[in-house]
Amino acid sequence: MVVGASRGLGRGIAIALAEAGFPVVAVSRTQTGFPDPGTDGNRAGTIRPEVADAGDATVPARLIDRYAPQAVILVAGAVPHMRPLHEQTWETFSVNWHIDVRVTFHWLREALLTPMQPGSRVVVVSSGAALNSNGSPLSGGYAGAKATQRFITGYAQDEANRAGLGITFTTVLPFFSPQTGVGESAVLAYAARAGQPVEEFLQQQQSLVTPEIAGNALAELIQANAAHVAPALPPQRRRATENPLIASTGHSLPVSYSRAIQSRLLIVGQ
Repeated sequence: MVVGASRGLGRGIAIALAEAGFPVVAVSRTQTGFPDPGTDGNRAGTIRPEVADAGDATVPARLIDRYAPQAVILVAGAVPHMRPLHEQTWETFSVNWHIDVRVTFHWLREALLTPMQPGSRVVVVSSGAALNSNGSPLSGGYAGAKATQRFITGYAQDEANRAGLGITFTTVLPFFSPQTGVGESAVLAYAARAGQPVEEFLQQQQSLVTPEIAGNALAELIQANAAHVAPALPPQRRRATENPLIASTGHSLPVSYSRAIQSRLLIVGQ
């Protein structure tokens, strides 16, 4: 189940999972069309659109009860208002707290309460802004909200462990994705702040993530045995030049992962 599957990373993840052979429930607030996954060996999955508001507190229980998913991937969130602090209002500054954090809270709470089946995976797609020492100064409370998503995911893992539920919770933090609503607005804002054309600004960024890259990485993560994921260096001990595209809350991918995916995914939790 991919929550927030209508566009950007969520759409890329839903398509990649279907191509990997999974039946996918694609949750979004509006009706969304997807390409036919087909029936050959490489595109054996299906995508079933499900129109629902992920921020509605009643939706997680209803959809988890209906579909009993083996994995839930939370990508839903708001596009922040891209302005410096003094040009924000409290309403624009706090939008990601009221949407992104709320969605994470409701869905992780329900995964524990239902509970989901032993062996299930819950993946929260946060943002690499949560790892930046200076946050994200043009996006209001975005970086703090994304860090809180990571904390909530860690709390959920602790509770699952205490109750012996056998559920794995993971936070994934993509560093930069200009092909999403959030990424596109960030590119425009930070390029203008630097006094650079967008093309020049993008040329300075290393290995930008795309919905396809994120989708392939998440498909591999979902299929991995959580017990076989090796510990990784914490973010502050990684070389600055590595610039991983996707990080999560404390483990790295095993050597068996493809080189392309391994270079883009760090897991920081389970």
